[in-house]
Amino acid sequence: MLNACSDRYRFAVGLAAALLAERVSLLPSSQVPQTIQQLGAFAPDAICLTDEADSSISLPRLLYPRAPLGAHDHAAPAAARAYEVPEVDAARLAAYVFTSGSTGTPLPYGKTFGPLTGCIREGARHLGLAGAARWAILATVPPQHMYGFEASVLLALACGHALCAERPFYPADIAAALERLPRPRALVTTPVHLRALLGSGVELPGVDLVLSSTAPLAQQLAAEAERRCDTRLLEIYGSTETGQIAIRRPTQTAEWRLWSGVSLELEAEGSRVQGGHIEQPTLLPDVLEMTGPESFLLHGRVSDLVNIAGKRSSLAFLNHQLNSIPGVEDGAFFHAPEPSASHTGVARVAACVVAPALDAARLLAALRERVDAVFLPRPLLFVARLPRNDTGKLPLAALESLAAQAKSATPA
Repeated sequence: MLNACSDRYRFAVGLAAALLAERVSLLPSSQVPQTIQQLGAFAPDAICLTDEADSSISLPRLLYPRAPLGAHDHAAPAAARAYEVPEVDAARLAAYVFTSGSTGTPLPYGKTFGPLTGCIREGARHLGLAGAARWAILATVPPQHMYGFEASVLLALACGHALCAERPFYPADIAAALERLPRPRALVTTPVHLRALLGSGVELPGVDLVLSSTAPLAQQLAAEAERRCDTRLLEIYGSTETGQIAIRRPTQTAEWRLWSGVSLELEAEGSRVQGGHIEQPTLLPDVLEMTGPESFLLHGRVSDLVNIAGKRSSLAFLNHQLNSIPGVEDGAFFHAPEPSASHTGVARVAACVVAPALDAARLLAALRERVDAVFLPRPLLFVARLPRNDTGKLPLAALESLAAQAKSATPA
C-alpha cells in the first residue's frame, strides 16, 4: 500500500491499518509520475491510500474516509472508552522506504517492525524524550521520508507522544502552529527549512527541542536557532538504509555519538555500519573519522570529494562557504559534467545559486576570499530557485538537468 496521505494523522492511521491488515506500506521519497511508475513495477499489486480526492497517482486508489458533516477526523471521541493496543509481530515487514535519489536512482529498503521501533526508543533516550513527559511534535518534513517517518510519526507512536497532523510550509504558519501546541513541544525540520524560517523575520515562540537532519547544519545557524527559540538543537545522523544511528548538539561539539550497539568500520569506499537495530551491515558513502569507540566526525560523502590540480576539497565545504555569503539565499556546488570540463581535461566544479541581490562579480569576489581559486565554479548559474525535494535535498537528476540547461540560464 502506497501511503500518500499528506495529513500526518491520516498517514499514521493508514500505517496502523496496513500493519493490522498485513499490508506493507510503500514510502517513496516523491510521488512524481516516474517514481509511481517504478513503484508499480516494484510492487504490481500496490494500491494507494490518499486523502486527496483529485489525486493523479496512477494506481488503484482508496480515498481516506472523511468524518461526518460537522465532525473532524482529528477530534477526540466524545467519551473515552477502554481498548487494547493491537500487538504487531516484531518480525513483520512493515514498510519499504526508498532513497531520495540524491546519488542516483531511488532504491527500496525493507523495514521490519521490531528494529524500527527499537531504533526509535533508543533515539528517544538520546533526545531526552523517553521520560514521563508527553511531547507535542510538529514537523516540516513529510511522513513518507525516512527521517520524517521516524521522527514525526514513529516517535509519537512508540513513545506515547502527540503528533501534529499538519505540515506547515511558510514561516508564519510554522510559528502559528508552534504557538498552538502545548509545552513541551518539539520542531522536526531540516537545514533548508530552518534557514528559511530564521531568515523570514517572523517572531518565533519558544520551542523545547529542535531536531534537524538530512544534511549537516552550520554551527552559526544552529546557534541562531537556539537563541531565537530559547531551545536546544540536536542533529540526527542516519540514512534511509540504516535509520537513525547518531546524534550531536552542533553548538557544543562537532562529534557525533553513536546509538548503543551500533559500530562503524572505516573502508576505502565509505563507512560500514552494523549492530543495534541495523538489520544488515551497510556501507555508507560517507567519509568519517573515528574519534573514539562511539564517536566520529563527518567529512562529507565519498562522491563529494573534489581534487583539482592536486588540491582537495569537498562539495559540503564549498556549499557551506557559498551559503555563508551575505545575500545568498540558497546555493549548491556540483561536479561539472564531462562536456563542461575545460579543454585541458582538468575537472571543474559548477554551482547554481539563488542570490537576487548579488551579481556574478560580487559573488565570485566573496568566494575568492573563502575558497582556493581552483574551486571557483565554472559555470556559475543564477537561478530563481533550486529544485529541492520536500526534505530540502537536491536529487542528482535535478542537478544534472540544471547543468544541461546551463546554456539557456544566466551563466557567469
